[in-house]
Amino acid sequence: MKYDAVPGADLMVDEVMRRWPSTIRVFLDFRMRCVGCPIATFHSVDEACDEHRADAAAFLSKLRDVAKAAAYGLGV
Repeated sequence: MKYDAVPGADLMVDEVMRRWPSTIRVFLDFRMRCVGCPIATFHSVDEACDEHRADAAAFLSKLRDVAKAAAYGLGV
């Protein structure tokens, strides 16, 4: 199994939130109510962006920034 250092568009939403808990705030900031949603285990980040009409590039950029900051112990 390949282990990603930062979230990618193809990862399932649930996996992103489990591996990088600090990214939950990003989902909420983008008004994506994925936290606790049973569909989160089936939707990729890209699919969730489509479903919620979120700018995928901006969302993924922020998601990666937050994950990297958490990895290095920095606040974002």
